[in-house]
Formats: sequence, C-alpha cells, structure tokens
Amino acid sequence: MLNHLTLAALAVTAMLGGAARADTLIHAGRLIDVDQGKVLEQMSIVIKDGRISEVKAGYIDAAGYSPYHDLRAQTVMPGLIDMHVHVSGESSGASGATDRFLLNPADYALRATQYLNRTLNAGFTTVRDLGAGNGLAISLRDAVRKGWIKGPRIFAAGKGIATTGGHGDPSNALNLEYTHDHGPEGGVINGAAEARKAVRQRYKEGADLIKITGTGGVLSLAKNGHNPQFMEDEVEAIVKTARDYGFAVAVHAHGRDGIMRAVKAGVDSIEHGTYMDDEIMREMKARGTWFVPTISAGKFVADKAKVDGYFHELVRPKAAAIGPLIQATFGRAYKAGVKIAFGTDAGVAPHGTNGQEFIYMVEAGMTTMDAIKSATVNAAQLLRQSDQLGSIAPGKLADVVAVNGDPLRDISLMTKVSFVMKDGVAVKP
Repeated sequence: MLNHLTLAALAVTAMLGGAARADTLIHAGRLIDVDQGKVLEQMSIVIKDGRISEVKAGYIDAAGYSPYHDLRAQTVMPGLIDMHVHVSGESSGASGATDRFLLNPADYALRATQYLNRTLNAGFTTVRDLGAGNGLAISLRDAVRKGWIKGPRIFAAGKGIATTGGHGDPSNALNLEYTHDHGPEGGVINGAAEARKAVRQRYKEGADLIKITGTGGVLSLAKNGHNPQFMEDEVEAIVKTARDYGFAVAVHAHGRDGIMRAVKAGVDSIEHGTYMDDEIMREMKARGTWFVPTISAGKFVADKAKVDGYFHELVRPKAAAIGPLIQATFGRAYKAGVKIAFGTDAGVAPHGTNGQEFIYMVEAGMTTMDAIKSATVNAAQLLRQSDQLGSIAPGKLADVVAVNGDPLRDISLMTKVSFVMKDGVAVKP
C-alpha cells in the first residue's frame, strides 16, 4: 500500500514529466567561452555531482532543477585561477617582522583562513601557493579538500628551495643566535646533490610542485634583488629530479642571468621576470616556458617603498628599483608572444585584491579576452589541470563565476565578482 509520502513523491515526479531531478541549473546571459575566445549569449549550464554535465544554447526550462541560479543579467565565466600566491601570510610592513618570533604555525594557519575566504569571494576558485614553511600551505590545502575550512582549491609547492643566503633562506640577516644552515630539508641547498635531496624532501612532504628562488628578491633581508643564486648544475639537478617525480618547476627570478639559467634548464615557469630581455623572451618562446608576471606585487612594493619605515632598510631600495619595472616587462613579453599565465603574488599585496591584476595587464597592452584566458584556460594548462579546470565544458569541475556587466568592455568588473561557485556549490552570494 502506498502511503501519503510516496504518493506525494509520485505526484512531483509526474509534474516534472519523469524522474525527479536534483541537478543544478545556471542560466547565463553571456558566457565567456575561453576555449574559443568568444562570448555566447543566452546559455544554460547543467551541473551534476559537482561537475558540468551539459552546456546548451538557450534557456532550458528550470522546472525541477534545484538549485537554480538566474544569471541572465550577468556575464559568466570559469572559476579564476591565480598561479602565484602565498596563502599563509600577508605583507604588513615593519610591524610584521616579529611574526616569526611571536606566532606559532597554528597561528599562521588560523589567520590564513581569512585570506582564503577573501580569495574565494574574489572569484578565485583555484590558487597555486609558491612557498610556505612548516607545511602550512600543504595542511591548508588538505583542510580545504576535506571541507574543514572554506577556500579555493590549493596546489602547494611547500617550502621553496633557496641557496645559502639567497632569497628564501629563512635565517637571512638574523642575529647569530638564530642563524644556521637549514639544509635541504629546510629548503636551503648548495650543490647538485643537495638540490636533488630538496626535491625529494618536497615529494616526501606531499607537495604538488617545486618552487625555487633563482635570483635575489625584493622582500628578503639581503642587499641584491636580482643576482643569480643557483649554478647551472644546481638548477639542472632540480629540474631533472622534479621530472622523475612528476613535478612542474616554478622559478622566482628577477635578474637576467638567473632567468636564462632557469629557462635553459627546462623549468616550466618564470615568476616576476623583471629584467628579462628580448633574447630571453625568444628562448622562452622556443622552449614553451610560461611567464607569470605578478604586476600587482610590483605595484604594491613600489608604492610602499615611498612610505618611511614600512620596509627594512635592505628592502626599500630594492622595492623602489624593481617594483615599477614588472608591468613594462610584462607588456613587452606579451607583445613578443611569450605564454602568459595569471599570477599576483598575493600575500605581498593583500589577499582578495587579486582581480586588480587584470586591470594592470590590460593597461600594459593585453586584450581583455587574453587577460581572462590567462586566469582560466592558460593557467589550467600550466597547472596541468586542463582536463579538470579552466573552462566551462562537460566533464570539468563546476567552478563558475559571474560579474554584473561586460568585463570585455570594462575589465575593472573583474574586481567586482558577484557570483562564485566551486565544485558545483554556490559560495557567493
């Protein structure tokens, strides 16, 4: 005998014209097809079990779909990807210099939850963390995966690999009581053998990729911001070992010589790339090396270099010299045809302001479509996740964002994301 609940369910099924549906439906007024580089009007996106199952022209009947998201007045695109962030911290000038002595790893992790929330609400559903000690980014990655905390999908490099005294050596310029050799386990190497050990240590710790600091940097407590800091055999050892373990290699590099050594060694991406010249750009094109520009970080440090007391006396002149150059370098690299993937170095500039990078890229000569592609289909390719991320297509993870208006006419709208979905679940609004 059928009880009243069963009868009610059958009635609902009959009204829907078949089996009851629990799929999600999005009606998109405009859909940016980043694979084809064009905009589609009046589209329907069907989502099942966290993945896109159908993308159809026209607005299909919404009856029976739950939930249903009406984005007919908005421009819809894939979830955005930032290929260079540091989720465990954020620049706060001189006041932040004591954090490493006062905060425990748990404090950093708890504080980072607000950074992750800001980033996700800005429309960035995936990020690549390029360097955090104490296993922080790896633990945050896992916490997001398990649903313990809210945030973007994280691909983590773990502790970046540096050389003694180089950018990324944690004990630079400290009191002698705190200065010691961290060794390969702590991400500081000297020689090819230690370089190989450091890669294997990152594998042991569960990292997703390798990050090395191929030249001096701006925020490290060292005088030179662009000198090469790895010998050719050290970079080559890292790249060859990384290949054995299935790792991509990202290289922080400002100075010309360090960039060229990294490119010739076969790394996957150059981060920042401030002093790259035409010869390096030709080499990158020939080898298919990606460029992740991080203009936002350059703008931020250049501005803060003008503020008395914000930076340490070793940092301030580097910030003033290097910061203003990155945007112009990016413009030349884009014009030369170097492959570009979106990255901000968020954590230098505040988390959640990642979308500002789109404005800087367009200011430097990139088309609005190419800017959006750099943070979607291009980033997914560099991330080796093109089968999962980067476009709105059947079979891919249902990461979807939307803005009010047309970002192809006004790129500043990318800083005003109004709808965010990750893995088929709307997280904003």
